[in-house]
Amino acid sequence: MLKRLILLLVSGVLLVTGWLAWFAASRLPLPQTPFAFELTPGSSLRGVARQLTAAGLLREPWSFIALVRLTGRATDLKAGNYLLEQPPTGLELYRMLTRGEVQVAEIRFIEGWTFRQVREALDAHPALRHETKGLSEQEILRRLGIDAPHPEGLFFPDTYYFGAGVSDLSILRRAHALLEHHLAREWEGRQAGLPYRSPYEALIMASIVEKETGVAEERPLIAGVFVNRLRLNMRLQTDPTVIYGLGEAFDGNLRRRHLETDGPYNTYLRPGLPPTPIAMPGLAAIRAALHPAPTRALYFVSRGDGTHAFSETLTEHNRAVARYQLR
Repeated sequence: MLKRLILLLVSGVLLVTGWLAWFAASRLPLPQTPFAFELTPGSSLRGVARQLTAAGLLREPWSFIALVRLTGRATDLKAGNYLLEQPPTGLELYRMLTRGEVQVAEIRFIEGWTFRQVREALDAHPALRHETKGLSEQEILRRLGIDAPHPEGLFFPDTYYFGAGVSDLSILRRAHALLEHHLAREWEGRQAGLPYRSPYEALIMASIVEKETGVAEERPLIAGVFVNRLRLNMRLQTDPTVIYGLGEAFDGNLRRRHLETDGPYNTYLRPGLPPTPIAMPGLAAIRAALHPAPTRALYFVSRGDGTHAFSETLTEHNRAVARYQLR
């Protein structure tokens, strides 16, 4: 019996040792390349392992925990923003985190930005390698391998960390992959019966919701109004699409002649959605477009404080316009 217990113990030790050796030498599959992640200050070893697992870098936390404990450096893991340009082995990841090889450069894309604003931010960043400067939008899409006629709305607004000298194409590639990830996940769990034929149409709606919303809580309600209009084949009649269609010709004042001039983005004259998104929607706007609030409202007007007055009938809407806009 004693020999059997010793044999089992030795076998267990050899099995664990072999597993840890395999983990230390195997390359970890990255969710995307390059891959950025953040470790929050004050995290314990288990907390770090949970963060790495939640980020998709580890399949499970226990192998990493065992490897670090074996080295005796469980308290040496350093918080910060990290960037992986290629898949690391388990041992390489451990060394990176104990050395604190954090990234210092970052760029932020803001919800509601147009692609033109994204390009301006990339061009102005001193730590990036500027490979898109002077390229047409179509050439940028080609180099990114994106099969789309227009880049608007195809990149996710977020903060991206990187090492000095990284290509701006790399940042755009990550932003597009993140947009695709969020959109696919939200589309999968969308509300039934929505009047969208594809995730791209939902993205177009989300961009309109993003530009129309001044108060976060109103996003689902604004989406509900536009969904109601689509279902009734009413024109969306939303100013941000007209402004987007004007491009650099817009001087800050939307005039009646703009609303009466036909164009692909004039939702006062053309039914349905515009042909492309009009900005980068954030995750909240995407969720609102795919989970609109149940409402009978067909109209809304700004109160002038960031909120809106919603109405079910044109009579109610006209009263709200008189109260909040014409006074």
